[in-house]
Amino acid sequence: MNRADLRIGVFVCDCGSNIAGVVDTEAVRVFAGSLPDVALAVRNKYTCSDPGQEEIQQAILENRLDRVVVASCSPLSYEAIFRRCIQGAGLNPYLLEMANLREHCAWVTREREAATRKARDLVKVAVARARWLCPQDEEQIPVTDAAMVIGGGVAGMQAALDLADGGHRVYLVEKKPSIGGLMAQLDKVYPDIECSI
Repeated sequence: MNRADLRIGVFVCDCGSNIAGVVDTEAVRVFAGSLPDVALAVRNKYTCSDPGQEEIQQAILENRLDRVVVASCSPLSYEAIFRRCIQGAGLNPYLLEMANLREHCAWVTREREAATRKARDLVKVAVARARWLCPQDEEQIPVTDAAMVIGGGVAGMQAALDLADGGHRVYLVEKKPSIGGLMAQLDKVYPDIECSI
């Protein structure tokens, strides 16, 4: 795709008063709309809600968006939700970028003007990053139901037994000619002075 033809959609979330109580989200939306390659800038009350996600999907289809920036809460909590959302509108889920306005801005900055300025910067960076996103495919790799435990000492033997009890095939590897490790070399062990074997 020619980078000059990008159509990025930016969705700025109020998150009720979590973000909008500190950040002037309308000013952030207007700023986002002025950035290069941004075809649409929208402000939502709750972007992660079902109506908010439906609005994103509708905007992708109506405005032929090829990248999405969501300026809302933590990607740790919401990135998977928004990836599924844009995928539902036919966009590759990896063409999403997020700006964390709640934890990185509203919750740590009390002064409205400073918080709004920081929010603009976060959105500007997210849009810049979105320009370089590429579609990706998730690869499925078959997994063999087996485990290799390296070291035949007490810990290695116990790990091998636990894995085998769980129904897995286990390969126990030890470089010495016998297993048992240091424990096998001891005569008696503390505190009961028992035989180590």
